[in-house]
Amino acid sequence: MPRQARLDAPGTLHHVMVRGIEGTPLFLEDKDRESFLSRLGELAQETETRIVAWTLMSNHVHLLLFSGPEGLARFMRRLLTGYAVRYNLKYDRKGHLFQNRYKSIVCEEDGYLLELVRYIHLNPVRARVVGSMRDLDQYAWSGHGVILGRYLRPWQDRDYVLEQFGGSNGQAIRAYRRFMEEGKDQGRREELSGGGLIRSVGGWSQVVSLRRRGEAIEYDARVLGGGDFVDEILKEADRKLRRQIHVGGGKLGLQRVIGKMCEEAGIRERELQRGGQRREVSRLRGRIAYVLCREMGVSMAEAARELGVCATAIVKALQKLGFEEEK
Repeated sequence: MPRQARLDAPGTLHHVMVRGIEGTPLFLEDKDRESFLSRLGELAQETETRIVAWTLMSNHVHLLLFSGPEGLARFMRRLLTGYAVRYNLKYDRKGHLFQNRYKSIVCEEDGYLLELVRYIHLNPVRARVVGSMRDLDQYAWSGHGVILGRYLRPWQDRDYVLEQFGGSNGQAIRAYRRFMEEGKDQGRREELSGGGLIRSVGGWSQVVSLRRRGEAIEYDARVLGGGDFVDEILKEADRKLRRQIHVGGGKLGLQRVIGKMCEEAGIRERELQRGGQRREVSRLRGRIAYVLCREMGVSMAEAARELGVCATAIVKALQKLGFEEEK
């Protein structure tokens, strides 16, 4: 079976897993781990890739990130190739270091972001690399200690995770720590390793039951999320073939469309692009997203950048607008 293309739209949330070939250790000493993290941090800042969670294990790595404008593929290629060259030179080694392709899953942010943060950061506990949550708090090779403020990694988007818990910085840290403690005994969670709606509804047997009742099921192993999200992501991938054709002259054309629609609605572009949540602004954002994505073939990630929101917000705006039109 031919391998599937990556869903590589910039600005989307990815759970990335990298393994050493045939179980080869990726890190033989702490200097190797620091080298990998240094390279990861430099590339993240250079490419505007937002790292929200990560864990280094002996022979594999987990990353949770929002890809930058250049997408995921180039970022990962530079990260892994650069580290492999250094590793092979240091240990007088030849050949591949990483197992074929890394695995990447596009994830729906709502409902999955914090679960993935917890799942990734609890890896050392599940693997018994550390003996307790207190040990994990002091563990240097995951983003958990960074969120707690024990370690400083400027390239990790610590604030974004803490914002999900609300309150002051101290209150958010305590809430995050409780959230981690509550999940420590969950074990390996297969539903977080991808599979679209099939994971969400309880496995293949449930999907077969739904299909027999005539209910449509959207599924793709490269996507983790509900059916509507899977559907939007797959449509996005299909439109990728047409993205080179923009109505109105590329980026300048997009700005003209946005400017004209804002002028007609009597709403300032600055308020729209700074995430304004007034009802009128949200509705306008949805209409503009529809024009950009449905009529002009612009990617959701590009529309999100132009409108000052995340790709998930664009998905929601398109879904809501479609629902209102049906009514």
